[in-house]
Amino acid sequence: MLESTQFVIKMWLALSCCIASVAHAARGVEPADVERIVDAVARPLQDKYGIPGLAIAVTVDGRHYFYNYGVASKATRQPVTDRTLFEIGSLSKTFTATLAAYAQQGGELSFADSVSRYLPALQGSSFDRISLLNMGTQTSGLPLFVPDRITNTAELLDYLKNWRPAHTPGTHRVYSNLGIGTLGVIAAASMNERFETLIEKNLFPELRMTHSYIDVPAEQSGNYAQGYTKQDAPIRLKAGMLASEAYGVRSCTSDLIKFIDANMGLVPLSDKWARALDATHVGYYDAGGMIQSLIWEQYPYPVSLGELLAGNDLIGKDVVAKPFNPPLPPKQDAWINKTGSTNGFSTYAAFVPSRKVGVVILANKSYPLSERVTAGYKIVDSIVRAER
Repeated sequence: MLESTQFVIKMWLALSCCIASVAHAARGVEPADVERIVDAVARPLQDKYGIPGLAIAVTVDGRHYFYNYGVASKATRQPVTDRTLFEIGSLSKTFTATLAAYAQQGGELSFADSVSRYLPALQGSSFDRISLLNMGTQTSGLPLFVPDRITNTAELLDYLKNWRPAHTPGTHRVYSNLGIGTLGVIAAASMNERFETLIEKNLFPELRMTHSYIDVPAEQSGNYAQGYTKQDAPIRLKAGMLASEAYGVRSCTSDLIKFIDANMGLVPLSDKWARALDATHVGYYDAGGMIQSLIWEQYPYPVSLGELLAGNDLIGKDVVAKPFNPPLPPKQDAWINKTGSTNGFSTYAAFVPSRKVGVVILANKSYPLSERVTAGYKIVDSIVRAER
């Protein structure tokens, strides 16, 4: 009787394993399929724009795939790897938003408060009516760039005190380095620490990001890719006001794909950091069909390439922003994305939480934003189709 029972148990376990394997294979995608999909997108893109180096990372259900093309520098011919450091431009803003959300979780600040509450020098100015939420959702009305003449904090505060918005705050979306940059300054001050220290010593370690920097240390300089303009001139990012907060992170695909996983709930985090990440996915405004969250931009999934291209074309445009009341809670069926650019580097990151699929595309040359979005869409869409 005992032997018979043991036999039945063994058969049931074997059958269960078979069923699980079949189910996994039906839902999953083979590594060879991912490589084929990425290659079909990456190689033509690299050839079309003469991109010296391209690094692409894909996550599927927490499994990571890395694909590297070309060189980090034309001069040294050093190959691109998953540890090559790229300037990620405005993707940096998502880290600033996460830090600000973390500060709110700890009670150091509230997005409902006015900017002038945290920057007393701005009391009596337009910033009495502009909230921290406006700064984090591109609805403050502030312009894209910090004026070139501004070189220090005193000059920045003087500029902000005398600035006047063209529209009532919270009614129009105008993409702004100034808005999120100032929010980063406020978040760091609320925690009594330098912004750079909080990002490099607190946020990055929590996310297991071990090769990401605002200030690239000397020992990592050999991993820092050389950037190239559209005309192929070598260039790298120069320091500037609010650069750290708005576009100053240097990172690699091995780290950024962990960040994407963390945003999909696939990385163990402390409760406070997990809630901070979730908070960046709340939908606050409808801006031309795109849902504006805390820096992240999202769309109901499934989404068409045309919708993504239209939404990502809003940079530099003044668009009416319609608030969601109440705000939309984080959605699993969403395409969440962000582009990033410096004069010599191009970035795109996107993920779909319900499918547990994400992509990061880094290049050491400036090339059109629409091409990055198209490449990311083709990769994710093809993987999702292959999983069915």
